[in-house]
Amino acid sequence: MDIRQLTCFAEVARQKNVTRAAETLHISQPSLSKTIKNLERELDAPLFDRGAHQLKLTDAGEAFLVSALKVLDSFENLTSEMDDVIDVKKGEIKIGIPPIIGAAFFAPFISRYKETYPLIELLLTEVGSNAIRQGVSEGELDIGLICNTPAKEENLETIQLLKDPLMLMVHKDNPLADETALDFADIENEPLILYRHDFSLHDRIMEACAYYGFDPKVVCESSQKDFMIEMVEAKLGSTLLPSRICSHIDNDQLVAIPFTQPVVNLELGMVWNKDKYMPYAVREFIEMSDSYRV
Repeated sequence: MDIRQLTCFAEVARQKNVTRAAETLHISQPSLSKTIKNLERELDAPLFDRGAHQLKLTDAGEAFLVSALKVLDSFENLTSEMDDVIDVKKGEIKIGIPPIIGAAFFAPFISRYKETYPLIELLLTEVGSNAIRQGVSEGELDIGLICNTPAKEENLETIQLLKDPLMLMVHKDNPLADETALDFADIENEPLILYRHDFSLHDRIMEACAYYGFDPKVVCESSQKDFMIEMVEAKLGSTLLPSRICSHIDNDQLVAIPFTQPVVNLELGMVWNKDKYMPYAVREFIEMSDSYRV
């Protein structure tokens, strides 16, 4: 029994058709059929029920497929590791980033990483934290940056990079603009422009409002911080933004006011699939990110 036989068996099981499997594997149908029959003879058990309209796995075939896929996955990991040794520090990293994460958080780190590893391509995808966790779990993303670190999931490893308190961003003509600090209850009557309800920060803000006994006056929800800032500049309301984003806003029409205690924080974490083989480039990315923890 060898890897070639397992590959052929797994493809026939996936296609449930020898002809289509042979086309995918770029071998002749008689050769593929012979390979499967030799495998069945070696195992002394039929793997497929050939009496149906399409090939169907027998009980023995179902059990064998589970083990065969594990072996093939291990073999793929082994070849990937060898590729890293042969072609070290080359490749690509697929990274998921939520819309709230911008230059204020990520650009300096990306710049440093690219200077260190110029041959590694970074493919950035902007999606929400829930989609990022799913993409990392299913292997579509190598790494994800997520807001508000979730409870541990069985196959995901997470490290926290940042805990950044929110500030109230107001127009300079707002009566609150002269305050040096606010209690969270001070925003009870303030028209608010918030991140959309599918953002984890939205839930944290709503929870804080409930804790202080009021329903916020939400006048607008958005997924884009630039639009939210423009709304504040137009005097349509105020917004809650992480302090690092506030510190990068150069606009003399706007004022950022801290709260007397960090009632709500942006928690930025990095997540990856601990059950998948981790290429050299990804391992270096994670290790380098440790120096950016705050």
